[in-house]
Amino acid sequence: MTFTDVSRTAGLDGTCAGFVMDEDTFRAFYERTARGVWAYLARVTGDRQQADDLLQETFYRFLRAAATHDNESHRRNSLYRIATNLAKDARRRSLIRAPFSLPSNDLERVASSDGGDRAERTTAFTHAMSHLKPRERAMLWLAYAEGASHREIADALGLRPGSLKPLLFRARRKLAVLLGRPPEREKL
Repeated sequence: MTFTDVSRTAGLDGTCAGFVMDEDTFRAFYERTARGVWAYLARVTGDRQQADDLLQETFYRFLRAAATHDNESHRRNSLYRIATNLAKDARRRSLIRAPFSLPSNDLERVASSDGGDRAERTTAFTHAMSHLKPRERAMLWLAYAEGASHREIADALGLRPGSLKPLLFRARRKLAVLLGRPPEREKL
């Protein structure tokens, strides 16, 4: 389905859904954000194939929402909010939760490129992340891989900004313990 096909589809109430972005603007936005959203979904779900499917659904729902956004940051927050909700829905639908893991070919590639030390660290990190709750994984990913602010993370995950700092602190501390490092001694 192309952007033009989506714009022609009718909404649930029978009216045609309009879009705020034109096709060129959407393409540019997609190119800037798709890789980061996919990486976020892959980390949160622990499944690369599911991340592919959820990425497509995220952008489709973003377009169908036809929301007006104040700026690029607002548009990006909305996109991550949709991705987070889709990941939560997918997790609820699944009966069996698979632990987060990298496919073995990625581990072999990492091991061959930098020796066994990096592969060991990657395996330890992957194992530690699999023991975190999905919300904790999402918070850590958005904060440290995506560089999102506390407000952006709170908006994306549906949390109050005031509660994010202690939740993020606890998630970091739990990850450090799982990695065998002493927990941080900083104050909230």
